[in-house]
Amino acid sequence: MNATPPANTERGTGWVAVQFALMFLLLAAGPFCRGQWAGVGTWIPGGGLLLLGAWTGMRGSRDLGAQRTPLPRPKDDGQLVTTGIYAHVRHPLYLSVIALGFAWALLWRSAPALAMAVLQVPFFDLKARCEERWLRKQFPDYDAYARRVKRFIPRLY
Repeated sequence: MNATPPANTERGTGWVAVQFALMFLLLAAGPFCRGQWAGVGTWIPGGGLLLLGAWTGMRGSRDLGAQRTPLPRPKDDGQLVTTGIYAHVRHPLYLSVIALGFAWALLWRSAPALAMAVLQVPFFDLKARCEERWLRKQFPDYDAYARRVKRFIPRLY
């Protein structure tokens, strides 16, 4: 699968624009289309995903530190981070947004929000693949790291 940045921007600003559009639609769909199925059975998985998303996002931001950038292309003077949460998953910040999207949809019991959360999965997979091409060019050790550490789910994917 060949992932090229939307609008072919040099640092990947197109990816960020699409990401914010998806996130906005998901956030809006929750309260505007809430309560579409009955029951409180979504509170436990929704709450669990909320905690997972918050934890991975905070850990990913902390462990990435000064290497963090809002764009998918790494900083020219950056360093490869492979410790902390990055020793377990290569893209914890994307995992965080995915988990939070599913949590939001489940807690609002919103089918449109759930659909947007599902759409985020292939989007972030493509965005991660694009980012990884840049990382491979910039960091010779990235291939070995990618063989050891899975993209989103430890030991699985």
